[in-house]
This record gives sequence, C-alpha cells and structure tokens, in this order.
Amino acid sequence: MPVAVAYDEVFPKHKNRGGTMMIGQQRAFTITGMDLSGYMVKDAARAIAFYRDVLGLEPAWVYPDNRGAEYELPDGTTFGLWGGAADVMPFQPCNGTFFAVDDLEGAVSVIKARGISVTQHETRICFLTWINDTEGNTVVLHKRKVA
Repeated sequence: MPVAVAYDEVFPKHKNRGGTMMIGQQRAFTITGMDLSGYMVKDAARAIAFYRDVLGLEPAWVYPDNRGAEYELPDGTTFGLWGGAADVMPFQPCNGTFFAVDDLEGAVSVIKARGISVTQHETRICFLTWINDTEGNTVVLHKRKVA
C-alpha cells in the first residue's frame, strides 16, 4: 500500500520544497538519472548556430548530413538537436529543457543584447528565464536560489 512521505525526506538535496509524494511498492527497475534530452529542429545548421553563438554550447558530436548535434554538459548530461524530417519524427516545438546557468543576470544581458526577447519569473526556490530558439522551441535558463 502506498504511503505519503515528505518530499524533503525523499530528496534531501532539494530542501524546503514542501509537499508530499506517494511511495508505493518496490519497482522492477529504477530510473537513475537523465542521460539525454533534446529537441527536434527544422533546420539543424541554424539551430546548431543558435546554441553555439547564443548559449555558448559547442557540439561534442555533429551528425552526418547536418542532421543535428549532441552536446556534453559539464554535469555529465547530454543535450541533443535532431533534424529528423517527417520520415524519422515530425517536428513539434518543445518546451521541457531547463539549462542550469552560473550567472543568470549575465546570460540575460547577453541574450537581450542580441535582440532576443526574454520572459522572467521567480519562484520560492529558483529564477527562470524563457527564450525561444530559432526553431520555435522554448529554452529555459534556470538558476537555483542559494539555501
């Protein structure tokens, strides 16, 4: 039978979030992290240029025929861009990637100087800035508040 457990007990590194989560029966497997996250793009070359020139990300791997790229981030995760054409996967704009940044104010200044519009928000635990890439995907720059 599932039981309610305080969120802070399950995820001690994320203190003061509050709330509860349900812990149920033993699972057959455990998700241990995020290996790869990314976006489909309409024009891979244009998207690669945006992530390089605006966000400072250098591709670790560029796919043949300019089909996309993968980026190895300092925390060990991988971010990808894929220009798959409709036969691989139809393009749909996405909005689920939050990039951790060391200096959000500095990042926002650089991005605004390039004429890119930003939307900013503050929560109890973090600061967020939303921008759009060249393909219509929403990119979130994220900075946790120091506890």
